[in-house]
Amino acid sequence: MLAIPRRLPAVSRPIAAAVAAVLAVQVALGAVAAQEASPVASPYVEPPPGVNDAPVPVEFPRDDGPHDAAIEWWYYTGHLFTADGSRFGFEQVVFKGQSTGLTGYASHVAITDAAAERFSYDQKLVGEAGVSTAAVGFDLNVGGWLMRGANGDDRLRADVGDYAYALALTAEKPATLHDGDGFIDYGNGQGSYYYSRTRMAVDGTLVVAGQSLAVTGEAWMDHQWGDFDTFAEGGWDWFSVQLDDGTDLMLYLINAPDGTPVILDGSLVDRDGSLTILDGPDFSVEPTTNWTSPETGVTYPSGWEIALPDEDLALTLTPTVADQELDTTRTTGVIYWEGEVTVEGVRAGEPVGGLGYVELTGYAERTRGGE
Repeated sequence: MLAIPRRLPAVSRPIAAAVAAVLAVQVALGAVAAQEASPVASPYVEPPPGVNDAPVPVEFPRDDGPHDAAIEWWYYTGHLFTADGSRFGFEQVVFKGQSTGLTGYASHVAITDAAAERFSYDQKLVGEAGVSTAAVGFDLNVGGWLMRGANGDDRLRADVGDYAYALALTAEKPATLHDGDGFIDYGNGQGSYYYSRTRMAVDGTLVVAGQSLAVTGEAWMDHQWGDFDTFAEGGWDWFSVQLDDGTDLMLYLINAPDGTPVILDGSLVDRDGSLTILDGPDFSVEPTTNWTSPETGVTYPSGWEIALPDEDLALTLTPTVADQELDTTRTTGVIYWEGEVTVEGVRAGEPVGGLGYVELTGYAERTRGGE
């Protein structure tokens, strides 16, 4: 989503955005003044040892659906292919926030058109009306953007600019329960539930400039919820990689306000769905170049070398399009970079490839702070 505390990184991926979404929703509904929409980080306290600390065990399909929690999100990224081999990346996320009896939803949708080297995104913010609560799983309609599913059998529908899609997603692996049981204890009286479906087969239709195209592909889904406000003020670099050999990889670098990585953590999911938890010493991430947004002036890393020595794995990640920045201050109060990357590398002496997504937060705040 990221000294090494136990499992904090696994929850922090879009926390600032989600907290901001809660506050932005309240602003939109008239609950708070706009100037109050700046989240404040809580100190992290190392929790006691233990893995099976979930107050209630995660169960499916029950926990695919919405919860009575301050913050919750369903987050998809993926890669679509047409019959002629053209590739498109996509992101679709719904943030749910509730406070003082109010509930609201924010959603972001983005499309990366690799061949056209084009990136399009949009955002929406709505109140609780119009967003249904499914009896099983989730059924979310945010201003006409649809997200529904249960047990790893999901449906997405959205449009942005010249693009629109209707997709069916089917999990190819069991859900990955982070921290072993799907619950992360911050040790400061707060915690959250978090699981991922790291590889989902995709089938559907993509409309490009009025032309309807059949597509197939693969996606990654995150679902997290809880009553918490813990996050790193310095933001994070988050990586998801789906390799051609069936391995899935997720890494976090949680940064200090000056951009220095202070927490590193990750997960390696084998072809059969088995999970290996990675700590900071298990991997390295090195940016290879930078890109500066002409719209916001924010500078981001724009290429990475990743190494996992114990896995004899070395990867190079390259953005499909340099400009995959989203300015979502209107809905979630943040400017961030989230985009598709291509992956090339070597594993145990053999070439390996794949695709992935990278999320970068905190860079706008450092730019504004003059750092």
